[in-house]
Amino acid sequence: MILCQVVGTVVATQKNVHLENNRLLIVQPIDLNGKDLGASMVALDRVDAGEGDRVIVMKEGGSARIIFQNPEIPLQSVVIAVVDDMDIDLEVLKENWPSTVCE
Repeated sequence: MILCQVVGTVVATQKNVHLENNRLLIVQPIDLNGKDLGASMVALDRVDAGEGDRVIVMKEGGSARIIFQNPEIPLQSVVIAVVDDMDIDLEVLKENWPSTVCE
């Protein structure tokens, strides 16, 4: 799972039949401080997220297909949660993560 921020939406007048009635969002992976990490990606929205929301994205096709209960859906990334707040124990984080994450 990846912490991301929604930075936009994709407008597609035609989609694969398995993706119809679902929104596509552009999400940017972020660190715990909200700084961009890596390249943005397109993810299917399952939780009615909006631009600017912090979200959790599952980037694993098999798990995404399980969520939709559809083995045929052409999907790699899906938004599975909107993050309202985070409570982070910095001491535990510093012990288990590289220093760049905790700055």
